[in-house]
Amino acid sequence: MSTETLIAKAAIQVLKPVGEVFEIIAGPKGMTNFWINKTSGRMEEGATLMWGFPEMEGEFAIRVGKVVPDALITFYWPAQRGEEHEVKIEFTEWQGSATVVTVTESGEPNTSEGLEWAIGNTEGWANFCACLKAWAEYGINLRKGAFDFRFEK
Repeated sequence: MSTETLIAKAAIQVLKPVGEVFEIIAGPKGMTNFWINKTSGRMEEGATLMWGFPEMEGEFAIRVGKVVPDALITFYWPAQRGEEHEVKIEFTEWQGSATVVTVTESGEPNTSEGLEWAIGNTEGWANFCACLKAWAEYGINLRKGAFDFRFEK
């Protein structure tokens, strides 16, 4: 197999202005409505945040990289092999009143294990996009209870 780094990618159009969608993700309480259940702060350049996920115990360190208001948030989080993966969330205005959100995560080598990661994380980021859209447009939390079957409690 090639030595290229694999990318997991997903995108969705949210029928809200780019500033509002950006704030849902960057703000300290936004993502707790649809994706994580705990954060220690706002997505600001250089910050290290602790995130909790509703179906998992413990918290995970998130290192925020570049932040361009209404355009880009980059963060890094731990990977299974002890390295970090880079996650980019890009915001593009669409037809004046909507936002296209594109999420890419990179960091795994092009191996059979890496391909399994890329498929799984593409699925995960597609779910993130759907949950974001449901929350931003309708105030619905799609994630609540969605993955309980995957984790023993």
